[in-house]
Amino acid sequence: MKKNSIAGALQMQGAVIVYSLSTVAAKFASEYPAFSLGWIGFFFLEFVVLAIYAIIWQQVIKKFQLSVAYSNKAITLMWSMLWNFVIFSEKITPGMVIGVLIVIAGVIVMNSASEEETESE
Repeated sequence: MKKNSIAGALQMQGAVIVYSLSTVAAKFASEYPAFSLGWIGFFFLEFVVLAIYAIIWQQVIKKFQLSVAYSNKAITLMWSMLWNFVIFSEKITPGMVIGVLIVIAGVIVMNSASEEETESE
């Protein structure tokens, strides 16, 4: 099993943040008519962000068990909610916060289970 480090965890969260930015580009693209110049520009930006994410993600999955890496990807919900609030001034409801907290709790459980497994070997 692969040992988790703080630097690796930060790299994983960096990848998740980059991935969540693709949703911002997609939201901006959705504000333009399909195949217009604005739509094409933001669609291309989304593609570029996803390409950068793919490169970072390949490095992340070398350092973590696949199940741990993918469970951490769920934190994208939190980042997307934050971007929607900050950039698009959308409301954050108590239900959304509760949902994100449940996801974070699940990620913590997955990470702690992985650490226990790594320590027992």
